[in-house]
Amino acid sequence: MRHRLLVPGAAALSLMLAIPASAASPADVHGTPGAPGVGDSYYPDSGNGGYHVSHYDLRLKYQPKTDLLEGTATLLARTTQDLSRFNLDFGLKVSEIRVNGKKATFATSGKHELEVTPAAPLAKGKDISVVVRYAGKPSELKIDGFTAWARTPDGGVVAQEPDSAVWWFPSNDHPTDKATFDISVAVPDGTQALSNGVLASQSSKLGWTRYNWRSDKPQATYLTTLAIGKFDITTDTTADGLPVINAVSPDLGANLGSARASIERTTEVTEWLEGVFGPYPFNSVGGYVPNVPAHYALETQTRPFYGKQAFDKGTNVSVVVHELAHQWYGDSVSLKDWKDIWLNEGFASYSQWLWSEKEGEGTAQQLADYVYAQHPADDAFWTVKPGDPGADKQFDSAVYDRGALALQALRNKLGDKVFFDILKSWPTEHRYGNAAVGDFVKFAERKSGQPLAGFFDTWLYQPTKPAAGAGARAFAAQGLVAQPKSWKQIAATHDVHDGH
Repeated sequence: MRHRLLVPGAAALSLMLAIPASAASPADVHGTPGAPGVGDSYYPDSGNGGYHVSHYDLRLKYQPKTDLLEGTATLLARTTQDLSRFNLDFGLKVSEIRVNGKKATFATSGKHELEVTPAAPLAKGKDISVVVRYAGKPSELKIDGFTAWARTPDGGVVAQEPDSAVWWFPSNDHPTDKATFDISVAVPDGTQALSNGVLASQSSKLGWTRYNWRSDKPQATYLTTLAIGKFDITTDTTADGLPVINAVSPDLGANLGSARASIERTTEVTEWLEGVFGPYPFNSVGGYVPNVPAHYALETQTRPFYGKQAFDKGTNVSVVVHELAHQWYGDSVSLKDWKDIWLNEGFASYSQWLWSEKEGEGTAQQLADYVYAQHPADDAFWTVKPGDPGADKQFDSAVYDRGALALQALRNKLGDKVFFDILKSWPTEHRYGNAAVGDFVKFAERKSGQPLAGFFDTWLYQPTKPAAGAGARAFAAQGLVAQPKSWKQIAATHDVHDGH
């Protein structure tokens, strides 16, 4: 899913290295500054060059009454070039940075670039540690007039796409640099702190409770979330023993029942999705609904975020299916470039069609027929190219609907056996990695033994309506298709994904 289209800044994050005795001495290393961005097609300044982060350790303290966040972030990274300086993406005020234990100098530039100059240049191919001490009020940090940090009556929440980390921890903020996370948060007694993964421990002292969360599989920075407030929390396990942690704010008003009824289906949906996409890839699953007046949802890893208004029209299990499908398509296998968004949204949307088929509320073919018939050839819907929609159309409804339609056309072309083998084997063979749309095309060709480049070009890249028979089975003609029973709930999910 998605939310707001932000132009992420640039810089990256953890860095550089401890040099063993056999390595070059600092005097032998000169280096050049790391790039202030990774060169993403849509957000060229997003992320940073010169290093890769393997782990984030965030030790935080948050006071809901004042919105003051204090933090010490330790980043473990490895250099990919000789570095004289490197960037982190971060917006709050920094008081001190140490690289490999030694104080570094730093400066800010751009919208949220933190430029770090270590005491001595860093050699290529070395492990380093970067410690950043900082404090600030995240809701007051505005980038392009926007903050990703939402204050609630009893705390704060951060969950945004494509950028959110800059408001609360320094990072290399691009999906191609995934890392593991330990997130420790101290909050006043009686307040809770939720994050990704599993709650490793919890302790109380002098009026503060500390929650220690651990996410032990590679995780993109934008999929890292934090929610502080008061929640009703339920726990469960799947049939395979996977921990399920769901949390709902008790003050959602009229939406409380529908929100709870929706996310309490998480266990059931996860078990069903394992049958479609293969083994669940992470150490826990769940979801949370804070008292945030937002209509969007986001596939934050292991614990999707659902805005309160996502349930304005009542219970919506379909949106839960969508966000949980992202755990495979988008979270475990992440995009290489933001133009590859179809690999996230097309598949998550198609999972809703499969859920509808399973629930007897309209088959995927009936939904495809309906979508195809609703949009005449001159509809702007067909001008959006799911394979590369452009930054301004990245979360357009066509990326979701036309993206799912392309998958049904592929299913028709290949047959169920080959198609569902592809759906399951892709996230298994690419687990914890990154991929481009072109990688999926080649994968589908290898699995099916058929040339598919022309097929995908028609469905993903041409700004025109594909012929009805572009798949093996012709789609129904315009105006001849009844609305499937599931469509209203799926359309409500579209509203959740609209309005960036």
